[in-house]
Amino acid sequence: MRKVLRQNLIRERRKIRVSKKINGSSTMPRISVFRSNKYLQVQLIDDVAEKTLIGGTTKSIKGKKTAQSIELGKTIAEKALKAGIKSAVLDRNKYRY
Repeated sequence: MRKVLRQNLIRERRKIRVSKKINGSSTMPRISVFRSNKYLQVQLIDDVAEKTLIGGTTKSIKGKKTAQSIELGKTIAEKALKAGIKSAVLDRNKYRY
């Protein structure tokens, strides 16, 4: 139990440390990634206007997790290009990657 609480504390500290340095705008939005055991969710967020520009999930994509994530990346990239977004900032959140 203590080990789990310690890991959660480390993750929350990492999240705060990363969030302080990253800010997205309409020309260069922040890419937020959420991973669960089953699905992957990606959002392009404009922090100035406080709204989500583009979002996607792997819930409707069939296949293995790696193939799902590749397909999700392609669809998000296509949507971003259609919206005129050429660059973005990755918010790794509490994850180490």
